[in-house]
Amino acid sequence: MSTVLELRAVERHYQQGEERLAILVDADFAMSRGEMVALVAPSGAGKSTLLHLAGLLERPNSGDVVLNGRACGRLGDDERTAIRRNEVGFVYQFHHLLPEFTALENVMMPQMVRGLDRKEAATRAAQLLDYMRVGPRAQHRPSELSGGEQQRVAIARAVANAPSLLLADEPTGNLDPDTAVYVFEALEALVRQSGLAALIATHNHDLAARMDRRVTLSGGKIVPF
Repeated sequence: MSTVLELRAVERHYQQGEERLAILVDADFAMSRGEMVALVAPSGAGKSTLLHLAGLLERPNSGDVVLNGRACGRLGDDERTAIRRNEVGFVYQFHHLLPEFTALENVMMPQMVRGLDRKEAATRAAQLLDYMRVGPRAQHRPSELSGGEQQRVAIARAVANAPSLLLADEPTGNLDPDTAVYVFEALEALVRQSGLAALIATHNHDLAARMDRRVTLSGGKIVPF
């Protein structure tokens, strides 16, 4: 399997007055196409920082982030934005759907931003919603959807531009246990079918155990959990 994401000797720290807070120290990590990796660590350990680095939302202080063989750590903002738009999908604990638009329109938008015409975007959005088992709710606005439906629409939106990497930050954290399993199974099916690499931060140990492997953050390193 081809490697999608690599972190090479990454360091990330923040300065708080006179104190330097080290989050990642000489951290190495890699994941391959079609792999689901659970990121399990306590709050404040740096999970969000790791996801932001992997998704090119933050830059490492040293080391590099490599996506599909391309070193991205020192690229300019425009190049990083273009790579992020085309290669990375994000799912958060809260769905962040645009409330004034339907489920279908929410999934169409990232495609149209990329340059796809409206008809093609609508066709692909409908296919993704069907795949995520919310097709019948395509014309409903987010406020008319259940929590599980909202999150499945958010996942469809995240993969609308066929990224190679999906980054999810507690994607089932706001859902009841049964709905969380249902959403996770839909996400897992999507990853297996499409060949995405998915890095999923979660506190749900039952769901983490169902992924290909688990990692955590310890002493600034990314290590097996």
